[in-house]
This record gives sequence, structure tokens and C-alpha cells, in this order.
Amino acid sequence: MTENDERRQTLTNGEGVPVLTYLEGVREGHPWADLAEVVGPDPVETIVSHMSGWAVSGSVELGEQLLRRGARVMRHAHEMRRDLVACPPPADWSSRALGDGLRAVPCGLDADTVFPAWRAAFPPDHPDHHRGSDEEVLNGLLAPMLAGSVLGPVLPCSALVVDEADRVVAGAILTDRDGLPWVADVFRRPEARYAGLGADLLRRVLGDAASDGLAEVSLAVSEANPARRVYEKLGFELTDTSLTVVVP
Repeated sequence: MTENDERRQTLTNGEGVPVLTYLEGVREGHPWADLAEVVGPDPVETIVSHMSGWAVSGSVELGEQLLRRGARVMRHAHEMRRDLVACPPPADWSSRALGDGLRAVPCGLDADTVFPAWRAAFPPDHPDHHRGSDEEVLNGLLAPMLAGSVLGPVLPCSALVVDEADRVVAGAILTDRDGLPWVADVFRRPEARYAGLGADLLRRVLGDAASDGLAEVSLAVSEANPARRVYEKLGFELTDTSLTVVVP
């Protein structure tokens, strides 16, 4: 039994029959049933009755059933995986140049310092735009992620990019998601000067991850996010598709 299995919660129906297992967390202010798996008959009625206001991340089939019961989509995402053993990153990835005046630094800066670049990377027309005020998304999303309380502890191979004035302009945050190395976020400021910086930084981080002995790295990319093509070029392969919905 894995640590993941030991931490899974179970939802039972009125007859005491298990219908869903999941990892419990918090997502965008909602209690969150992550990695939800159907284990019994007709889970939708029980989910709607007992998990009102929860975010549920699971199969597309489960998500679509909940949508028909009035749930709303939070994220439609594709999970991807990069094998670092069977296909090791090229040796020069760890020393990848980032651009004039730019340098990589450890991911140890406080959330307030990282926030301006992170917020600018996801404007209102971006598929991963975070709704809510700056204060809400800083305290509800970025700060918990950097603190390791969402998606697991930040891994040492994570990195930020700063400019000549030590202003953060990009970042690649990898976490230990219940034993699975996970790309929690990749971001860069949207100015033309930084075009391609996210991919170059992710190359460096993947090279460092391999040097640290990690066997694989996974991530989730939203359905409408063109970054999926970048991840494919970097060796990530599709493993699954999921829907995250908010139960009415």
C-alpha cells in the first residue's frame, strides 16, 4: 500500500456502501476531492447530497455526470508525464541560457515577491486565469503552493528567474505530490522580451530534477492552453484527461 492509498478518504452512500475515494485538500477556497476514483454504484447522487460546494477532480465521465446535475467546470486538464530515466534530458539542459541579464535562483523567495510576475502571467484571457482579487489569489493559491500546503512540498530543483534589478520574471515550481514529482506551475511575465523563457527554465529544472535522481515528472495542462505543445516538445506524453468541477 502506498502513502497515497493510506491517505485516501472514502465517501459512502446511504446504505454504507463506498462509492468514491479521494485525497482531501483545498482548491481555490473549496474543499477538494482530488484524484477522485469511483469505487461503487451510482456515486453522483451521493456526491451531490454530501459534497455541496466541493471541488471534485476525477475522470471526464464523472465530471460530465456532475455537470448534468448543475456542477460547473473549474478545469478541464490533460495529465502528462516526462520519463527522466528512459529518456534523460540532454546534458546541457541544466546550464540552459536564460537571456541577457537574467539568472536562475532557488525558489525560496516569499510569495509577495513572486506574486507580480505570477499574476501577470495569467491575464483575464488566459485559460488558467485565477479569478478573484489579488489578495484572494495570493493568499488562497500562490502562498499555499510555495509553502508546500497545496500539491506537496516544493522540490529543490524548482527555480525562479530574476532580472538585473532582482525582480522575479519567471518561475518553475515542482512539488512532491504524494510521492509524485509534479510541475505545480510554470510562469513568466508576458512581455516579448521573455518569450520562450518558460520553456528554457523548464529545461533547466528538468535537467536538475534528473541530476537529483528523480525518475519522472508529471503535470496537468488545461485543455485550451497552448503550452501543451511546448510540453510535448520537451518530452512530456499524455497519460490521462480529467475534469475538475464544483458541486452545486
